Amino acid sequence: MGPLVRKSLGARPRGPWIRERTPEMEPAGARITRRQLGQLAKAGLCASLVAKVGALASHARANGEEGLAEVMFYKRLDDSRVECLVCPRKCRVADQERGFCGNKENRGGRYFTLVHSRPCAVNVDPIEKKPFFHVLPGTKSFSIATAGCNIECQFCQNWQIAQVRPEQVRSLFMPPEEVVRRAKETGCPTISYTYSEPVSFYEYMLDTAVEGNKRGVRSLVVTNGYINEEPLKKLCENVAAIKVDLKAFNERFYKELCRGELKPVLDTLKCLGKWSVWTEIVMLILPGHNDGEQEIRQMARWIKEELSPDVPVHFTRFRPAYKMQDLPPTPIATLERCYEAAKEEGLRYVY
Repeated sequence: MGPLVRKSLGARPRGPWIRERTPEMEPAGARITRRQLGQLAKAGLCASLVAKVGALASHARANGEEGLAEVMFYKRLDDSRVECLVCPRKCRVADQERGFCGNKENRGGRYFTLVHSRPCAVNVDPIEKKPFFHVLPGTKSFSIATAGCNIECQFCQNWQIAQVRPEQVRSLFMPPEEVVRRAKETGCPTISYTYSEPVSFYEYMLDTAVEGNKRGVRSLVVTNGYINEEPLKKLCENVAAIKVDLKAFNERFYKELCRGELKPVLDTLKCLGKWSVWTEIVMLILPGHNDGEQEIRQMARWIKEELSPDVPVHFTRFRPAYKMQDLPPTPIATLERCYEAAKEEGLRYVY
């Protein structure tokens, strides 16, 4: 990797460091089991955890059940139903049922997350793997995820944990205080909420971010950006940077391949710009689906005009996964073409 260089980012002073060259991205780490704790992580990871399972503090328990905590943003309806207000889906959930993300449940008219303090993936990663290229380059980030996601990308690169329910994967009990302690022990100045979708484990993420701030460990969010403004604002008050996965720049792609919508993601990006939260954007390029030159140029112009030409944009390579096993990997030439188009439209930091 090339040396670190300091460059001015104009009106975006939070991320003063960038690299001259782009490190190769690798898929997110696999979920970690109790047996695997204390062993070396898979190749490419900087470090592994050594956890004493069962000796952790009792945090986020309701009625004695680990992982259960009341959802922060929801409202009660009649007939013991609830409406979730965390993300734009606004799921209306009957008693004893779950929302779209699969990790929240209505219990007698109260809405609970089932995954608070229950990560199913725990790794120590290079910060560039998130990828953040303008935030503490060269450092490690303590990375956690729970099961669940609030959209369903047919090409999901981490479907084994993102597109399942909590009971379908092994998890650990690791409350916020323990996450922060492990981050400090492993020499990580940051904690990343990543791999699956942190909006779906919002309460765990927020509580951990608050605890980390008390002890000098900052939080980074790797998200699809599918979140409502009120919970987003609360989150932004407690985290250092956010990376948004912009799946495409057309509504049809979101509806047909993600079971979501583009507009809420753009609204999230506008809010991040308005609130001066350090933001980086990633676009996973799928051959024949979101790699058209016109679409890439439209996206680049939108970022330049609505956010800033200094927002880093990363184009990453698709690998066959989940329900799109037959689609070939993205040609390197396609990534280079996307890079050139974005640069020509005036974006300064394209990878």
